[in-house]
Amino acid sequence: MVTSKAPEHNWSGNYAYRAATVHHPRSRDELRRLVAGTTHTRALGSRHSFTAIADSDELIVLDRLGEEITIDRTASSVSVPAAATYAELAEALNRQGLALANMASLPHISVAGAIATATHGSGERLGNLATSVTGLELVTSTGEVLIARRGEPSFEGMVVGLGALGVVTRVMLAVQPSYEVAQVIYERLEWDALFDHFDEIEAAGDSVSVFHRFAERTEQLWIKRRTGAAEFPSQLFGAPAATSARHPVAGSDPINCTAQLGEAGPWSERLPHFRSGFTPSAGEEIQSEAFVARADGIAAIKAVRELADEIRPLLLVCELRAIAADSLWLSPHYGRDTVALHFTWRRDQVAVERVVARIEAALAPFAVRSHWGKVTSLRAGGAARCYERLDDFRRLCKELDPRGAFVNDWLRAHVLGGA
Repeated sequence: MVTSKAPEHNWSGNYAYRAATVHHPRSRDELRRLVAGTTHTRALGSRHSFTAIADSDELIVLDRLGEEITIDRTASSVSVPAAATYAELAEALNRQGLALANMASLPHISVAGAIATATHGSGERLGNLATSVTGLELVTSTGEVLIARRGEPSFEGMVVGLGALGVVTRVMLAVQPSYEVAQVIYERLEWDALFDHFDEIEAAGDSVSVFHRFAERTEQLWIKRRTGAAEFPSQLFGAPAATSARHPVAGSDPINCTAQLGEAGPWSERLPHFRSGFTPSAGEEIQSEAFVARADGIAAIKAVRELADEIRPLLLVCELRAIAADSLWLSPHYGRDTVALHFTWRRDQVAVERVVARIEAALAPFAVRSHWGKVTSLRAGGAARCYERLDDFRRLCKELDPRGAFVNDWLRAHVLGGA
């Protein structure tokens, strides 16, 4: 067993881990003994969560298991070590002429961590990344190795598991033949045009993102399409196509971003906003994200715009996206097509928490849900009203982790309730 000191901070530097020790098991047996013999522990991935969700007395990182990505062409499936990043997975799939249905904005994040928190990309016909999961392998708090497959009882409760059910060691994902994507950015889309043509805009690409900073008009509209679709028009509802590369955060160098201007390329180099070999996004930042039903999307955006004067001083950029409904118990998109309001904030924790609470209060009439890995004021009582299967998930936690080894203060406050 290899041990090390815990990293001081998460990816963005806004959260300091309290754990003193990180364990790096080198085999399944080491992992099983470790989990069974530790009072409180959690698995730590790429450290891209912005809260205490991944913290505990001791942490486990699976970077020393030495396992490979394996592909089953007959089943159209890939089996991925939990610690692998989406960039690493994409490289392996591209070598075999295969692809995933969707990608998140950042390819740097770990597969297991992204799935556990229902991280998503964009696209009204595409579900979050966890909807591609066909199977999971995890070690429970008793040291048992459990394999769950799509279609089995409780599988849909285990996929978005928040690290509360066990240490996920492998993830099986559905794959498809490789494809190419091109993206074009439109600028200065008027708010009235967005609201009047919202459905048409969301249908204009496989992935659609609207970036803005609560100004008189939006700033950028990113449209990503599989090649072979209709040509990109020179303007979209009055917004002209950009003539040079753009970064979502004003003033940042677009060299970090995936290729634009309609240049076709592999799915893995266009669906993310940021290139795998470069520092993603703004770096020193905090993120939050609120989800409402698609039918309430326009009303929700308008409600948050009422808070523009409070939001703007802290905001780097806001992104609006659509995500398809799914049946995963703790997915923010469970049972409803969704509009996401994503906020990238300046790194001022106290001020951000205050304004996030104001935003979520304004969205309360729309049964707002929040991203599990980002800053939120929503608590377990509110989650019970918004997640129909939350009680089932709580029972599943007790079944798979009867001694509460994976429970931490964050889970009690935001999901499980209790002391």
